Amino acid sequence: MSEVRVVILDDHPIVRAGLRMALESVDGVHVVGEASTIDEFVELVQSTTPRVALVDLYLGPDSSGHDAIAEVAARFPDTRTVVVTAFDNERDIRTALDAGAAGYVLKDAPESDLVAAVLAAADGQTPLAPQVATRLVSVSSSNPESLTQRELEVLLAVSEGKDNASIAKDLFISQATVKSHLNKVFTKLDVTTRTGAVVEARRRGLIR
Repeated sequence: MSEVRVVILDDHPIVRAGLRMALESVDGVHVVGEASTIDEFVELVQSTTPRVALVDLYLGPDSSGHDAIAEVAARFPDTRTVVVTAFDNERDIRTALDAGAAGYVLKDAPESDLVAAVLAAADGQTPLAPQVATRLVSVSSSNPESLTQRELEVLLAVSEGKDNASIAKDLFISQATVKSHLNKVFTKLDVTTRTGAVVEARRRGLIR
């Protein structure tokens, strides 16, 4: 296995130490830095170029891991963020995935689950704790409307990093039509962003 470089964002030193210990017991996994604030975390990601970043969602007053996830997704797309939190409510899960998180595990999970999530994220997968996956499935079942073939084509193009202009040109449709298809995709997948749509579509097996 090639080296998997990991950084950790959590405001509790004991939690960071526990995560580091669990991960560094695995051959090929190296924790290359820790941060307690978003500013420190972003600088760390920029300087160490990790493959995976573990992010807690609640970092003290007026500081949210969701913001850290979104910034990494926008600025460092090669770094995959995995949420490690004590909270499994649907709002936190959705917001994290929409921001660009690649995975979501709970702090009370066994160490083996954490390691598996890091390795899966490094491999391009979307690891979700069983409780999280169950919650998302139950919510998704209330919105069972399937995507049309054209909506899937637009979504696949989005997953390839194409903007609306490129998609319109490739599919011989207007940019307004592309936007209309995307709005329908967002509604059907119950997401609010392009990244969130891609993550949710991959989780459902709609695209690879």
